[in-house]
Amino acid sequence: MAAKILFRLEQLMWLLGLLALAVWLLVITAGTLGTRRELERFAALKTRPKAPSLYPVAVPDQRLWSPARVRAWRDSLLQPGPPPLAVLRIRRLGIEVPVIEGTDESTLNRGAGHIEGTASPGSDGNSGIAGHRDGFFRGLKDISEGDVLELDTPAAVEEYRIERSWIVPPEDVSVLAPTGSASITLVTCYPFYFVGSAPDRFIVRAVRTKTDPGRTVSRSSE
Repeated sequence: MAAKILFRLEQLMWLLGLLALAVWLLVITAGTLGTRRELERFAALKTRPKAPSLYPVAVPDQRLWSPARVRAWRDSLLQPGPPPLAVLRIRRLGIEVPVIEGTDESTLNRGAGHIEGTASPGSDGNSGIAGHRDGFFRGLKDISEGDVLELDTPAAVEEYRIERSWIVPPEDVSVLAPTGSASITLVTCYPFYFVGSAPDRFIVRAVRTKTDPGRTVSRSSE
């Protein structure tokens, strides 16, 4: 009798294990397909010859992300969303993220968000772009003056040089004021590993140094 019960328990454990594996494979497949769909939508907007893929891999580098942010990113890809305005890269830090209009939670789980009221990505003026400190923008903790930021828009690939980074209180919106030259201002919460609602904002300012409308996107891994 005892041997029969043990046999039934063993069968049940195998069944539960197979179900857990099936669920895990479903989540990974859905996230990968969702990311590829977003990148293909952006590539379709480009007016110049395009590379086969704007990301070297389907899933972004998430080694620094919090587990909660990884789950939120996967969930966001299961919902429809607007096409990206651009793709932002800081290759030295392994940052590669689609820039999407808006800064609501769903948008920031999916990528980086263009801040309403600031210049459009790739245009003259100060373009504000926000991201989560425990997700796509976690790597900004290691930013350095002189780092290269690349912005790939439908019209051109632009290069920016990081001028400075600094910390401000949340109510200081002067960092988003118009600038005399084309610039990008990255905004994320600070400290990066603060538990709970972070009290400050980490700001990164980059200025445009080069625009190449005919350049073909090169993969980060090449």
